[in-house]
Amino acid sequence: MIRKMFYLVCTVCLLVAAGYAVWHFVRDETGRGGKRVMGYEKAVKKLDGLVSRIDWSENFVRRRAKVRLGKAQDLKETLPPIDRFEAVVSPVPSGDDVVAEIFTSTEKSGTGTDGIMVRIARDFNAGNLRLKDGRRVRVIIRKIASGTGYQFIASGKYRPDAFSPSSMLWVEMTAAHGVTMTPVRERMFGNIAGVVMKAGVADRLRSVYGGTDIRTLIDAVVQGNLVMGYTNPFASSTGLNFLITVLSTFAGGNPDLMLSPEVVSSFESFQRGVPFVALTTLQMRDSVENDGALEAFVMEYQTFANTPALRSGYEFIPFGIRHDNPLYAVGEIGPEKREVLNMFASFAGGEKYRVLAGKYGFDPEMPYQPAVPLPPGSTLVRAQKIWKDKKDAGRPIAAIFLCDVSGSMRGTRLNHLKKALIQGSEFIAPGNAIGVVLFNHRVSVVLPVKPFDLSQKAAFQAAVEDMVADGKTAMYDGVAVSLSMLAEARRKNPDVKPMLFVLTDGETNVGLVLENMSPIIEGLNMPIYTIGYEADIGELGKLSSLVEAASLNAGEAEIEYKIGSLLNAQM
Repeated sequence: MIRKMFYLVCTVCLLVAAGYAVWHFVRDETGRGGKRVMGYEKAVKKLDGLVSRIDWSENFVRRRAKVRLGKAQDLKETLPPIDRFEAVVSPVPSGDDVVAEIFTSTEKSGTGTDGIMVRIARDFNAGNLRLKDGRRVRVIIRKIASGTGYQFIASGKYRPDAFSPSSMLWVEMTAAHGVTMTPVRERMFGNIAGVVMKAGVADRLRSVYGGTDIRTLIDAVVQGNLVMGYTNPFASSTGLNFLITVLSTFAGGNPDLMLSPEVVSSFESFQRGVPFVALTTLQMRDSVENDGALEAFVMEYQTFANTPALRSGYEFIPFGIRHDNPLYAVGEIGPEKREVLNMFASFAGGEKYRVLAGKYGFDPEMPYQPAVPLPPGSTLVRAQKIWKDKKDAGRPIAAIFLCDVSGSMRGTRLNHLKKALIQGSEFIAPGNAIGVVLFNHRVSVVLPVKPFDLSQKAAFQAAVEDMVADGKTAMYDGVAVSLSMLAEARRKNPDVKPMLFVLTDGETNVGLVLENMSPIIEGLNMPIYTIGYEADIGELGKLSSLVEAASLNAGEAEIEYKIGSLLNAQM
């Protein structure tokens, strides 16, 4: 009897212990997209344990570099050579051919369903059509994002004969810089911008608010009842359209009030409910598909229709102005090239290509008229600047630049990285706090996290100038130390918005690995943006995707522009 009682007591104790362990696990974990994630305090504790075993030191920069004063940095100044953007249709002309080059947005100049302009241009060139004087006509299609194409044209760094962005927003902005923009065709392929929302979330909003129109979505974000994101309005047509839609909604549809202090204040309230702004639609889409924190995000209908994972369980809610892919002549081009563009537009408007456009997801059958008026280009340019100033809604940013100084970075790679960081620092707002950490086989903190005033900016540039490459690559050791510093910044100021930027050219070959860090990174919920310098972008993409950040790959000719674009969007 005693033995049975003993076994019974032991069994009860084991069950109680197991139950407590399960309760403690559930209590200490936070549900995110249905996935159990390590709690923040536990993640910090585990991170401290890892950092205590890492070979790292503080070697603070003592000198100050000379910094540029006065003129603010302009993203257009960092544009790479135009040949970094592929001419996807590039016929070899004969001596008297008349050739027109068209900047074409990426959803029309890619492959498959994203390549309708490529398909039409190849057929057009193969047709050997001729002008009235007998000369043969040709078109070149250059694949370039709408925002980037606008920057090239507006800056005068490179001007094609024609521009076909996703929407009229970029045409208006280009014209605001004094560039003559002449319509060839206002609508090449019909398209609509929209919010893609999980069906269950849409049902919830309808039960609470009675609908899912754009005003309702904005109110739900402000009130904390919807977690949504959108794309960088400096680069993304849909992101810019959404920004304008939010401002116009707060202005009651009056373009004259869109940039008023009252509207800007309302926009700040809206931004407090936006967890992050992505660089690309792909980043947004991946977040939702991976069942992350986002409940809704922005996307063009054509992309939505061609994404199998979104065909069930999601709703598409139109907003803003239409994305009808206009075709405009750029500048004062000659009558021969104008005739080429008119011939191409007529060719693209044939029945064969209207049917093809429908198959590729353009010209959706849903009736939609613009819900907001098209603002003048000068208003759009100013709206981008307001977004840059107000996107963080008053929350201070604490960011660390974690730089690879291993042996493989020696020479031109490190020199280009230094130049890119120094130029990119011009996009960092003074109210943000910045630090610098270096890694090879060891980790060195060279600049503590402090507000980016003139002294810190001079120290930042000195730390970058003094970087020397040597040794192996312990990237995740550097990630651990950097996250620990950001956790300390958050402890001092719980309202701080932490970010980590990792710049590297290679794979980790010593120290911690991704598997060591993944659960801690998810628990900390701090975004890690990775910039791969001709690196294994797959590995870096896994790191960035843990907390819905972006991963970029850059070569020598474009690293300045890509780092500048990233910092302009996030800092």
